[in-house]
Amino acid sequence: MSKSNPGPQHWSPETFRRHGHAAIDWLADYMTQVESLPVMAGVKPGDIRNQLPGQAPTDPEAFEDIMSDLDTVLVPGLMNWQSPNFFGYFPANTSPPSILGELLSAGLGQQGMLWQTSPAATELETQVLDWMVAMLGLPETFLSTGVGGGVIQDSASSATLCALLAARERSHTGSARLDGIDSAMVAYCSTETHSSMEKAMAVAGLGRSRLRKIETDKAQRLSVAALEQTILEDLDRGLKPIFVCATVGTTSTLAIDPVDEIGALCARHHIWLHVDAAMAGTAALCDEFRSIHKGVETADSYCVNPHKWMLTNFDCDCFYVADREPLIAALTVLPEYLRNEASEKGDVIDYRDWQIPLGRRFRALKLWMVIRSYGVKALQQLVRKHVELATNLAAKISNDARFELAAEPNLNLLCFRMRGSDRLNQRLLARLNESGRLFLTHTVIGGQFAIRVCIGQTYTELRHVDAAWEEIQSSATELEGEGQ
Repeated sequence: MSKSNPGPQHWSPETFRRHGHAAIDWLADYMTQVESLPVMAGVKPGDIRNQLPGQAPTDPEAFEDIMSDLDTVLVPGLMNWQSPNFFGYFPANTSPPSILGELLSAGLGQQGMLWQTSPAATELETQVLDWMVAMLGLPETFLSTGVGGGVIQDSASSATLCALLAARERSHTGSARLDGIDSAMVAYCSTETHSSMEKAMAVAGLGRSRLRKIETDKAQRLSVAALEQTILEDLDRGLKPIFVCATVGTTSTLAIDPVDEIGALCARHHIWLHVDAAMAGTAALCDEFRSIHKGVETADSYCVNPHKWMLTNFDCDCFYVADREPLIAALTVLPEYLRNEASEKGDVIDYRDWQIPLGRRFRALKLWMVIRSYGVKALQQLVRKHVELATNLAAKISNDARFELAAEPNLNLLCFRMRGSDRLNQRLLARLNESGRLFLTHTVIGGQFAIRVCIGQTYTELRHVDAAWEEIQSSATELEGEGQ
């Protein structure tokens, strides 16, 4: 008689506990040491992969050996986003409560696609997103207690796509259905809008050519006059404007579009208005910065990313709609195997109808743990501190005759350049990043190369910003000495 297959040998609870403690210790050490690590990985393409075996191991390997390779092979290839000297892109800050929330989410292994598949995951998400409405001073139309509500997406890119699909659904007449890029539907954004808008047009089947990129004013804000003119021209051509994306905090300069004026225009033409506040929206935790949300009450949808500036690790985007019906209508597919009594009665929210994929993990857990562990006051303090640090650095740059601000600073972001050629500023940025002591990124403003500084990491303090400024000054002096 043949023996039954014993299956894999799993870690015992005791082994899991021991290795889990080791992993937490490793992370705690990393958080302590990350400030001293080079911010940008000093490796070349292929360096990491060349150190990895060509084939997967046949037999189990010791956890200690795996962690050793994490140290020696992978860490040198990390961009250390959690370094307090990381000033590039937008922050992706995290915190110990968020890390533990992510760990618990992974361990619980919830599939929150339906209320039935995880009532706790669904109802916690609904409640936390309602908390966020009050925390950010958002309109009550986004509360789940009305016809709208919120859902956690992975990123603002997914939120934009879902908003576009909802707008497309709402624009259908009768039983008509969209037929790829031959549709007459068109959408609008500014030339400063995030590139995910263009990608959403392609994925939604509308086609990139039906996205109108509207010029901006001197402050890099969408021009309402140019938007209105373009909409009227499209109407004259027999096209159908369905969607406008306004930005509260553009990627390049954190410019804030005039949402109130855009909203009034969209209302006149029955166009869906989506507001992307991915990074800057967190500033509205503070009363003194809530003016950034002026006009958001006119929006059909809105999103903000706690995974950028609210101590909640990636991925976590809070996406809201004023009316959930078009979103659900656009995304609902109900196979027999998902039917259940609670859903049939309409007594519950099934978040699988609010997103592109069916499956969804317990993302709300980490956001809940961050809000409870810090409290709103501490989150406000974080925002105020970062804005103050950016304001102080902008003043220092303005007081050095060798430099100029390339745009008006907004919140925790500023853009500057050395007075001189683009080539000079490109060399300055390269020298700064190659030092490993800090990391900055660039943009182009008014046709000129500019260096961006975004201050938003969890542990960034005044001393880190001062050290960055000293590094910028000394690198500029070196370039001047080289006759650049």
